Amino acid sequence: MKLMFVSDIHGSFFYAKKAIEKFEEEQADHLMIIGDVLYHGPRNPLPKDYNPAKVADLLNGYKTKIVAVRGNCDSEVDQMVLNFPMMGDYHMIMKESYKIFMTHGHLYNKNQMPELNKGDVFIHGHFHLPMAEKLEDIYYLNPGSITLPKENNPNSYAVLENDHFMIKDLEGNIIKEINLK
Repeated sequence: MKLMFVSDIHGSFFYAKKAIEKFEEEQADHLMIIGDVLYHGPRNPLPKDYNPAKVADLLNGYKTKIVAVRGNCDSEVDQMVLNFPMMGDYHMIMKESYKIFMTHGHLYNKNQMPELNKGDVFIHGHFHLPMAEKLEDIYYLNPGSITLPKENNPNSYAVLENDHFMIKDLEGNIIKEINLK
């Protein structure tokens, strides 16, 4: 199964379309949205083509392919226009030899970890920085931000296929990668 991860769309119709284009190009089975779907938040600039209603309509067309978690900029009113659940604080994906704990990053992060086992994967967004590293037998992954990357990083997304995690820019170039076994 091939999973594509995006984080921090922040209501940008331009970058939501880019995410869907990449989802189709990658031929992923599911689009994993790691929070901050519709709203840009008070600390972020207005993103390019800010239009939460159009983002909701676009994503609703993929509702059977989307697994999403709530970000710090997401609220109950957002859920009212989205046809897929996105209000959970985390989602667990069970693999044969490890589990993936997917969360936005504002509640659980490196400083506030959930209970994980050796070899498990902790994936989050929130910080808008791509990350793929293994620390103390836990894999820490962040696809970066599709809309508002920080620290001169490119707009990015990630793909997990056959226990290989790759963070890519919008041209499809691999920025970071790591094998999870």
